[in-house]
Amino acid sequence: MRELLGDPEFWVLVAFVITLVILVRKAGPVITKALDDRGAKIKSELDEAQRLRDEAQRMLAEYQRKQRDALKEAEGIVAHARAEAERTARQGARDLEAAVERRKRLALEKIALAETKATADVRNTAVDIAIAAVRQILATALDASHKSKIVDEAIAELPQRLH
Repeated sequence: MRELLGDPEFWVLVAFVITLVILVRKAGPVITKALDDRGAKIKSELDEAQRLRDEAQRMLAEYQRKQRDALKEAEGIVAHARAEAERTARQGARDLEAAVERRKRLALEKIALAETKATADVRNTAVDIAIAAVRQILATALDASHKSKIVDEAIAELPQRLH
């Protein structure tokens, strides 16, 4: 043992052990506190990460629901637009058919009116020609007394013909 006490390496070892013991006693609580603080910080970060993950999943579910609702609403709008377009097309076809029928009827009425007018024009022209012919015949074939008699008879018949 004497040898051991006289050996400088032994004393270096003793000094080292004493230093370690002092360090562990003094620095131990600080290190433990730092490790505990770090563990608590990591735990709070994990809790925060879990909370954020749960919130993100909740928001994802909400947005997926909103997307489904928006798709349903868009489908409803498209279906309504299609139905409205079909209704408008049917109404347009009915309106077009009615307009064509009206124009056809108006055209037939115009044709009938033109036909009536043409017939009246032909009659009037025929009457004018007949009157002119009668005038010429009367002027050349009848004498003055006979002409007066025909004019008097025509004037007498006027009230009956006008009513």
